[in-house]
Amino acid sequence: MTPTTTQPAAVSTAVRAPVPRARFRDLLAAEWIKLWSLRSYAWAFGASALVVIGINISAAVADYKNWPTYNEGIRALFVPIWAMRDAFTIGASMVLILATGSIGALMMVGEYSTGQIRTTFAAVPARRSVVAAKMAVVTAVMVVYGTVVAGTSFGVTQAVLSGRDIGLSLDHPGAFRAVVASALLAPVCALIGMGLGALIRHTATTIVTYTGILLLLPFLLNDRHRWSSAILHALPHSAWERLVQVGDPFESAPYPATLSGSWIVYAAWPLAAAVIAMTAVRRRDL
Repeated sequence: MTPTTTQPAAVSTAVRAPVPRARFRDLLAAEWIKLWSLRSYAWAFGASALVVIGINISAAVADYKNWPTYNEGIRALFVPIWAMRDAFTIGASMVLILATGSIGALMMVGEYSTGQIRTTFAAVPARRSVVAAKMAVVTAVMVVYGTVVAGTSFGVTQAVLSGRDIGLSLDHPGAFRAVVASALLAPVCALIGMGLGALIRHTATTIVTYTGILLLLPFLLNDRHRWSSAILHALPHSAWERLVQVGDPFESAPYPATLSGSWIVYAAWPLAAAVIAMTAVRRRDL
């Protein structure tokens, strides 16, 4: 009888190396690629910029042509009030608000609608870091976008009006503030759109809600009553209107907005949107 020998089975004790955590700059690079991988975003930036600048230039050209027909009362008020309004018209601001807010919302909602957000969070479980990277990239892009649009609008419109000697220079009191406020309106609105997108997670509902709050609500309020003016002045569009106005007698209004209060509104809305987005992606399931 042949004796059998029992050999102990070899046990694999190989230890898997821990997967390194994604660095924040890697998340920024990923979100940058996501933003520009779709041509629709580039088209949205380009088309909206042309529309906004075109509306403002059209207003300046109209005033340039109609200047000989204006009476003395209009001419007395034109510089600086109307000249600045030509650079930053209400219609152009509404287009800018809608375009930038929609782009910001789609940057957040788009991944939820396609299901790509599951892959993203599986690769990077730190959800708040992903959202922070998204917001950082969108903020940087929107600052550049807003600066180009606001700077071009001011420069071209005032160059047109200078043909009648009614243009403003950048060093005119309040002019630089107006350009900065118009430039920052883009990232402010984009971040608000992202916050709503993270909370609602549905494209149509997000854009409708965003439009209702930022574009429709201001038309339902006035500054004749304290409660109404308080809500009105707390909205981004109303804050922008105060910041871009020069030479207007705001003190004559019953409850006028202040420059400091308008800047606070500019800071509070994006901060609130960031907090909402961070909380929503962490506490809610996909």
